[in-house]
Amino acid sequence: MTSSMLSNIVTFAYFAAMVLFIAYLATRSRHVVLLARLCAWVGFTLQTVAIGLRWYESYQLLGGDGRAPLSNLYESIVFFAWSILLVYLLVDLKYKQPAIGAFVIPFAFLGMTWAQLGLDSAIDPLVPALQSNWLTYHVITCFLGYAAFAVACGVSIMYLIKAGKEEQAGPNAPVGGIVGLFPSTKILDDINYKAIMIGFPLLSLGIITGAAWANYAWGTYWSWDPKETWSLIVWFVYAAFLHARFTRGWVGKRAAWLSIAGFAATIFCYLGVNLVLSGLHSYGGG
Repeated sequence: MTSSMLSNIVTFAYFAAMVLFIAYLATRSRHVVLLARLCAWVGFTLQTVAIGLRWYESYQLLGGDGRAPLSNLYESIVFFAWSILLVYLLVDLKYKQPAIGAFVIPFAFLGMTWAQLGLDSAIDPLVPALQSNWLTYHVITCFLGYAAFAVACGVSIMYLIKAGKEEQAGPNAPVGGIVGLFPSTKILDDINYKAIMIGFPLLSLGIITGAAWANYAWGTYWSWDPKETWSLIVWFVYAAFLHARFTRGWVGKRAAWLSIAGFAATIFCYLGVNLVLSGLHSYGGG
């Protein structure tokens, strides 16, 4: 079995997990939750194997030029989806709030669907600028940070929905229906904060390793390339989030909206720059 075939199975597993987590909101069934978590864990495990298998395939096809599967848009999206599941599963193990899966798993499923249906999965030799171990360090740290921001965005959306329903219901009135299965706003706000506390230093490491890689590849640490500029913008958004949290006590809706805005900037930094703008990172669109 090839890594691409295994990735197709992973996509179906994430689809099943997403549908089952959404079904849980409608049915409140513990059996549905168990199946949803099983699908998520099976998909994550198979994707781990698929990434390792693709790494092995690169050595088979390219010989001594084999490399970690992190060098093009297809591979980066697959790794992004894997990273989202990694962060989500850790959150689920700690907080045990299955409703969160209905708002986070879709990010991974959509990424895998686009990768499998819309992108070229061929294993090609690296261009000279990518032939460096700094590539692996840079991509891993950046995408683990991006994944933490994806989880923060998902719980922030949940926070805004739950807070809105609580305002409509009035003080001390219980919130019923689907929203009643959401974690409390306190827990959602706490997960948002902790996810960004994990993602921000990872993004910082990603920028630092990217600068080292740039110096290796192009002889300069920083050139104000569009990708570099947008990475800095994303860094400032999340730095502002943490600064406002520490110094002004920003919690609740303001923190949730800033988290969502930060993830929107992250997605543009990742996809918009690669696919729309030209620069030193334009090879990432292929």
